[in-house]
Amino acid sequence: MLLSLNVRNFVIVDALALDFSPGFTVLTGETGAGKSIILDALGLLLGDRAEGSLVREGADRAEISGEFDLAHRPELEAWLAENALEGDDGLLLIRRLVDRNGRSKALINGQPATLAQLREIGEYLVDIHGQHAHQSLMRSDTQRALLDAYAGSGSLAREVEAAWQAWQQARKTREAAERRSRESDVERERLAWQINELTELNLQPDEWNQINQQHSRLANAAELLQSTQQAVDLLSESDSSCLSVLSHVQTRLTRLAHLDPRLADSLSLLDSVEAELREVVYSLRDYGSAIDDDPQELIRVEQRLDLLMTTARKYRVQPAELQEKLADWQGQMAQLTAATDLESLSVAESACLARYRTLAEALSGKRRQAASELSERITAEMQHLAMDRARFAIELAPLAEPSAHGLESVEYLVAANAGTSLRPLAKVASGGELSRISLAMQVVISQVASVPTLIFDEVDVGIGGRVAEVVGHMLRQLGQRYQVLCVTHLPQVASFGETHWQVSKAEEAGKVVSRIRPLDEAERVHEIARMLGGAELTETTLRHAAEMLAGSAQPALAKNVQ
Repeated sequence: MLLSLNVRNFVIVDALALDFSPGFTVLTGETGAGKSIILDALGLLLGDRAEGSLVREGADRAEISGEFDLAHRPELEAWLAENALEGDDGLLLIRRLVDRNGRSKALINGQPATLAQLREIGEYLVDIHGQHAHQSLMRSDTQRALLDAYAGSGSLAREVEAAWQAWQQARKTREAAERRSRESDVERERLAWQINELTELNLQPDEWNQINQQHSRLANAAELLQSTQQAVDLLSESDSSCLSVLSHVQTRLTRLAHLDPRLADSLSLLDSVEAELREVVYSLRDYGSAIDDDPQELIRVEQRLDLLMTTARKYRVQPAELQEKLADWQGQMAQLTAATDLESLSVAESACLARYRTLAEALSGKRRQAASELSERITAEMQHLAMDRARFAIELAPLAEPSAHGLESVEYLVAANAGTSLRPLAKVASGGELSRISLAMQVVISQVASVPTLIFDEVDVGIGGRVAEVVGHMLRQLGQRYQVLCVTHLPQVASFGETHWQVSKAEEAGKVVSRIRPLDEAERVHEIARMLGGAELTETTLRHAAEMLAGSAQPALAKNVQ
């Protein structure tokens, strides 16, 4: 339930703090006083689009905040927990800020929130019926949405739409694959030929660098062998080799070491040097014996180098990039093959279609049941609204092709008079009749609403007299189960309010501002009298207003709905 609403610098409201009560509350006032502005503020709080023009002239930003009671609302508390937006003490606090440039900021229980989250949480809190609802009732999408709302199948309808979109996407993917399959035969043949050519090269990892090194060794084998042998001779084989000279030095220092022990360190280092030199000699001998001075192998390596370079030039890459190019072509071929796997794409499309049909058939079942029940209830309410012997029905006609909205079209039919056949609502109902049918529908649908607060914004447009009195009684009855707020210009409706607020506007400091205040019983009489007779009150209008208020308080009025 809505507990309070605070508005600052919104349109012509400078500062407003409202505390709400359970039951049926009416808002009245002269035209242009700002009655609907309050509802606009509440709509903005719950995710409506923000514009800079909503900020009051002379202010930098508008601020709206609302407090809601979470008592007995486990589904809402679960949603808040799921979105990490929990509050304290069983209360929900929502705040919306809008600056002069149209930028806005939203907070739920003090935590930043998105507009999508505001709209989603608003579906748990408030149901707003606008004064022009009867106009949109002509549209097939509105008729379908109202039926789904009554059936409690709004989420199922969204699942059906998502499943339909998934099916359409799968179908388009399969059809595109069929087109590509026909168009890409040449591309696949080209890739297959190129892949085969590089595959036959039998490229090895890092082959280009390795074969270049091998070619360098083979081309310079004689020089490498000669230089290696000379090195071995100088180090070990010749009479004056390094190892011979080193051995001579070691012998002389060994004889002198007993004369001066400090020579021991030098002798130790010379022993290490000798060991290292012998390792070098062994290594060079092994290297020399492994040198392959094979002219035929050199020819083979040069041919391989030439083949790699020729192939690389052909495909405009470096020889070292050939293996990467092969992997790229293989990836392209894999994508083409996967994209033209028509069998798997057909299976995926069939699965999407099956899911769509399962959901759509479930939706159709809920619609059929709800259409029958809703038709009876709206027909009954139309009788109460001075449309005697009128009938209302909802026709569900199978579609030739499945749609995003299900397997059937939804059309509202009405017979406004006895003895006439049912015809489409848009072709039969007059303006006044349409207003009453719309109101009957809103009252019926509201009776199964899952939200605690229902708001009616001048839904009584186009009616008056006895019908208006019945409307007031209907809304009073709704107030026994829900918190109901109604903006009205009809005294017959206003007289049924359990709480009555008056909206007025005045000029302060050269600017127009809107004010709201609750009325006591005496003030209600004057306000109802104003609504009956205009600005100049007479004893007659005051007496009539008092009688109207007294009459609306009597539960016996229930007999008048027949």
